[in-house]
Amino acid sequence: MFQLRYLTFWLCALVAVASVGWMIASGFHAWIALLALTTGFLAAVGVRDMAQVRQSVRRNYPILANLRYFLEFIRPEIRQYFLEDDTEAKPFSRNQRSVVYQRAKQEVDKRPFGTQKDVYEAGYEWINHAVVPAKVESCDFRITIGAGKPGVIQPYSASVFNISAMSFGALSANAIRSLNQGAKKGGFAHDTGEGSISQYHREHGGDLIWEIGSGYFGCRNKDGSFSEENFIRNARDPQVKLIEVKLSQGAKPGHGGVLPGPKVTPEIAAARGVEPWTDCVSPASHSAFSTPVEFMHFIARLRELSGGKPTGFKLAIGHPWEFFAMVKAMLATGITPDFIVVDGGEGGTGAAPVEFTDHVGTPLQEALLLVHNTLVGANLRSQIKLGASGKIVTAFDIARTIALGADWCNSARGFMFALGCIQAQSCHTGKCPTGVTTQDPKRQQALVVPDKAERVYNFQHNTLKALGELLAAAGLDHPDDLRPHHIVRRVSHNQVQLLSNLYTFLKPGDLLNGTAQGAVFEYYWPMAQCESFKPASHK
Repeated sequence: MFQLRYLTFWLCALVAVASVGWMIASGFHAWIALLALTTGFLAAVGVRDMAQVRQSVRRNYPILANLRYFLEFIRPEIRQYFLEDDTEAKPFSRNQRSVVYQRAKQEVDKRPFGTQKDVYEAGYEWINHAVVPAKVESCDFRITIGAGKPGVIQPYSASVFNISAMSFGALSANAIRSLNQGAKKGGFAHDTGEGSISQYHREHGGDLIWEIGSGYFGCRNKDGSFSEENFIRNARDPQVKLIEVKLSQGAKPGHGGVLPGPKVTPEIAAARGVEPWTDCVSPASHSAFSTPVEFMHFIARLRELSGGKPTGFKLAIGHPWEFFAMVKAMLATGITPDFIVVDGGEGGTGAAPVEFTDHVGTPLQEALLLVHNTLVGANLRSQIKLGASGKIVTAFDIARTIALGADWCNSARGFMFALGCIQAQSCHTGKCPTGVTTQDPKRQQALVVPDKAERVYNFQHNTLKALGELLAAAGLDHPDDLRPHHIVRRVSHNQVQLLSNLYTFLKPGDLLNGTAQGAVFEYYWPMAQCESFKPASHK
């Protein structure tokens, strides 16, 4: 019985045979030959479709099924360019990407005809302005990390907006070059990511935050354990300004990872201190310490070995008692990190298992509030600077994050957009269309370093300029002046609240005095212990 679903295949086969027969009978004709080749090729595709055993749709609908897979392949681009609303953030809206592109290219970033946001929708936020705006003389807003801290000989004057952690290997060589050259010109910091310091980080001499993960890349022994000798060699490089121990990251906290051997090129291997073409493992946890107290001593040791550079750590918040245990270890040992970077669960530049991307890791707002409040309640906040990262691309993102307790902000995907990223979401395939997240030499050539470095500089500079305008409008002189009461959120159609009234904020010493309010502190603080990351009740 004739099956209609095979109609396309049989038509192609019939036309191919008929075309060949026509030319045999009447001689060669170019258009007949082209028709024969085209339909013959499609008929061959149909034969292949029916013979393969992996995809049922192709077996049942030869030739036509390939159109389905092609449309599925270009679906992200179709949605992004034709179907998505300008304010639909999945993961970044067109408006968010556009403002980065415009600022990076020095184009007009103004919007006509009013906001596209629904200002009466729950969740809408704004910053209150002053009748008499301030005069902000310079938008090069900076904070000093490590000043006055015991053991810190080389404090660092950091911008309030820096490049977040992205490793060479995840990013291309030209992307790393561009980011670092832009950072050098703008006087802001470039976090290496846990892939350590590559030759491309060093070419332009931009300030580096050296991130050290559980694989101890750049400071490891052959067995993967921490090496003081190798650490000293990199940490004392004048280009390295901060030492950052990575406990976890927002994209896949608690996961670890493996870079397969075929992707471990000699360049990546040299940066990480591993053998080329062999699997490069990032364990889920560190081997240099196993308790909060040991962790504090490890931080102090790194600070000493680095020659007195500010040393801290980055984490995504998981079990609250684990961070509380670290704070209790700070109190018990008298050792405090010089800074902590809080990475929100919404962060992530590369690939991660979907369950981790969607359902593991505390979002930045709650994570930052927990860390800030805990340090305040333990009388440690003045000793530790706080950085924050997680979907931060605009001046308002920075202002809001600092108002909730951060001292500075980092951005990863924002700077990727500045490099030309189009959110194709093919970072993990090695086929990035803009040359940002690939090791393919040909694809990297699309990314011209001098041009993209200028865009990186422009994006950071113009974002801080916009931040200065926001601060001036609010009657403030510096981001340090921002407080939760400066930001307003709509909680319903007819009700708004200051962030200072929406969230609990501890007073200095509340945790030490036993007066801390809030279920998370009342329940988890007593079970935290400085001798173990496990809760006391689960020993």
